[in-house]
Amino acid sequence: MSAVAEEMADTPALLHDEPMAGHTSWRVGGPADLFFTPAGVEDLTTFLATLPADAPICFIGLGSNLLVRDGGIRGAVICTSALPKDIARLDDERVRATAGVSCAALARRCARWKLGPAAFFGGIPGTVGGALAMNAGAFGGETWDKVESVTTVDRSGAVYTRARTEFSSGYRTVAGPANEWFLDATFRFEAGDGSDPATLRAMLRRRGETQPLGRPSAGSVFRNPPGNFAGRLIERAGLKGARVGGAEVSRKHANFIINTGSATAADIERLIDRLRVEVEQRTGVALELEVRVLGEHAGDAD
Repeated sequence: MSAVAEEMADTPALLHDEPMAGHTSWRVGGPADLFFTPAGVEDLTTFLATLPADAPICFIGLGSNLLVRDGGIRGAVICTSALPKDIARLDDERVRATAGVSCAALARRCARWKLGPAAFFGGIPGTVGGALAMNAGAFGGETWDKVESVTTVDRSGAVYTRARTEFSSGYRTVAGPANEWFLDATFRFEAGDGSDPATLRAMLRRRGETQPLGRPSAGSVFRNPPGNFAGRLIERAGLKGARVGGAEVSRKHANFIINTGSATAADIERLIDRLRVEVEQRTGVALELEVRVLGEHAGDAD
């Protein structure tokens, strides 16, 4: 990693020991060894080609659905936020969106074109790239139900076009070619399915009424168990408002943990562990994480 750092030391897009708290929606997280923000796909592929084969790589978009521990991330974090954000209508039913496009922007554009069902994308607080990586969903819709093909890049910088059939997806899970990351996707929707700006506005209004928007969080912390809701189980266990340090279970939606202003990643992780233990003790249901947890605990790298 040091050779790469020296070679690219004068590149403004490359930061060293960059605190991840400024790049995650929870506003916590220790430093990344390297933090690279490519301006375009060529910039990205060149950077990937310079990295040692054993260098850990992590891609992020808006930093939602992500908990970075206080000890930070070893290796390279690649942030797609500066990549071109393009949404193009290819024909009557197909739309291509790049990885850095916010899911809300995709929902708005499809509503304008009266394509859908696509309004559910408005309830996903991340980017298209993140939604593809975890099969994100909201309001009963899931990302991979609409995917026709994707473009990916591997750690050597090679770019591929992949068909939907090369991936398998389930509830908040996706499996496909190893060590590849998403650059864009082509989605197939239906014309005139009833999706329109009014439908999207109604969904977003419902989201605002039921979720603690405007507070630092990472969206839903746990996956919904089959036939149930994680938030409902947490509430039934009497854990709304539960706190560890500066981390608190939202009183508006129990499947959200908010940073009240002073939380550390360790506070959030300890609260997550408490919720899992107490919900299982009181309901018999073992909650599974929906958020990704990355990095090292403080002191692990010493």
